[in-house]
Amino acid sequence: MLHEGAMNTRRIGWLLLMLWVPLALMGQRRIEYEEYIKRYRSVAIREMKKYGIPASITLAQGLLESNAGESSLSRRSNNHFGIKCHGWKGRSVRYTDDAPNECFRAYDKPEDSYRDHSVFLSTHDRYASLFKLRMNDYKGWAYGLKRAGYATSPTYAQTLIFIIELYRLYEYDNKKLDRVIDRQEHVQESFAITHEPHLMNDLVYVVVNAGDSWKSLSEEFGISVRKLQKYNDRDKKSSLYVGDIIYLHKKRSKAQKGNYVHVMRVGQSLYDISQMYGIRLKKLVKMNKKLVEDDMLSAGTILRLR
Repeated sequence: MLHEGAMNTRRIGWLLLMLWVPLALMGQRRIEYEEYIKRYRSVAIREMKKYGIPASITLAQGLLESNAGESSLSRRSNNHFGIKCHGWKGRSVRYTDDAPNECFRAYDKPEDSYRDHSVFLSTHDRYASLFKLRMNDYKGWAYGLKRAGYATSPTYAQTLIFIIELYRLYEYDNKKLDRVIDRQEHVQESFAITHEPHLMNDLVYVVVNAGDSWKSLSEEFGISVRKLQKYNDRDKKSSLYVGDIIYLHKKRSKAQKGNYVHVMRVGQSLYDISQMYGIRLKKLVKMNKKLVEDDMLSAGTILRLR
């Protein structure tokens, strides 16, 4: 039989579990969320540049409040952020949320909802402290929104953070990534955009798809073939293979903070590690000169990354 302390611990555990069940159900990436992100990421980045709200926060709120654009409110009124009327003089709709038949703002198109979300946050005093936070402090923004009363859910901040981290939305807060996306938006009419940009070591990279060539990547991202090959420690005759990591910037001399060592696995080469962490191959060799000289690069070998 459980004693009282153990029973209380179990009750607390069940309570926490009940609160986090909605998050656990989102543990796997949903295709409709990914499609929503691709559709509205450039809009969120545009709002970030104009109003200083992290694109990750805007996208996460849009996803959560509109259920990736599938909620009744977003479909009826293009309201992706659940903003109520509060003195709104434009078109409105009635919708049951915290109370029956509440008044919500309505927009002609989703982009108008994104703009009003930016204006709403930037012109209300209760959100003013958020604009003092760093642009990459999405956790501070998430908890700040909850404290300011944006939503009534007790797990609102945690849910936003969960979405941001699951879908790597924090990458859109990086200026290097948003420049790549801007480039893609400009050339999208010429040919299909098939590469999702990612970040490692504060560098943008893409993953090679079937049919890619140095020329096609050069045209998509506006970087010469010679530079792409140089950035990735490749020579002129090197071939591309599906799954290869290709950086769009010159790699760095060491890994980002937090990545101090790497344990070699079967089949990995120094070049594989240099691409994995965004480190120039020559710098990686220099940091591990003794291991390279003694040919000690088998599985289990610990490599320095910084």
